[in-house]
Amino acid sequence: MTSKKRTVVLLSGGLDSATALAVALAEGFEVYAMSFRYGQRHAVELESARRIAEAYALEKHLVVDIDLRAIGGSALTDQIEVPKRRSSLEMSSAIPVTYVPARNTIFLSFALAWAERLSAQDIFIGVNALDYSGYPDCRPEYIEAFENMANLATREGVEGRMRLKINTPLIAMTKAEIIKTGIKLGVDYSLTHSCYDPGVDGLACGRCDSCLLRLRGFAEAGTADPLRYAGG
Repeated sequence: MTSKKRTVVLLSGGLDSATALAVALAEGFEVYAMSFRYGQRHAVELESARRIAEAYALEKHLVVDIDLRAIGGSALTDQIEVPKRRSSLEMSSAIPVTYVPARNTIFLSFALAWAERLSAQDIFIGVNALDYSGYPDCRPEYIEAFENMANLATREGVEGRMRLKINTPLIAMTKAEIIKTGIKLGVDYSLTHSCYDPGVDGLACGRCDSCLLRLRGFAEAGTADPLRYAGG
């Protein structure tokens, strides 16, 4: 009996990462999930990541501590107000203040290190280049560049024992398509959390870019969002 191929899945606890995880499992991978406690104001997402990992009985769920508050420069890690009630046009007009400097590069580098240690040739990340807030590290050209770098920067890659692939199954999907895909794969979206600025009770605000994109996605998918929102 052949063993399953291993993969490292970046699991934030949000809708997209949960769907990417489900895709990896559906493709037959043995999943090792990696999350980050990086000083984010929405650290409640880590509880969602934990619950998702437990629900799928993953091989291992590793939470890495990095304090990006020391760098700051983002509404997610600094004393900067999170934008609320923005239109789709406003979201797409410029890179927003919720962008965390080099976040995906940092996360993927940690995932790369673990993948090499596990002899895993695949990493899954739930980036999306359509319904997103304009982040530069969610674009296909960025992922391609990182993958090329990864195969030049690792012993496994240089010695020809492994060709690492960065899998981005959601990158060309709308949020509604992502949700429909997840539903088909049995994702329990009540376990996920997407809000950038949750209240002290952990409830999603329903007004930040991430909440608005999520709510619009569920509406366009023709199904109700099971997440609880403040005032709802």
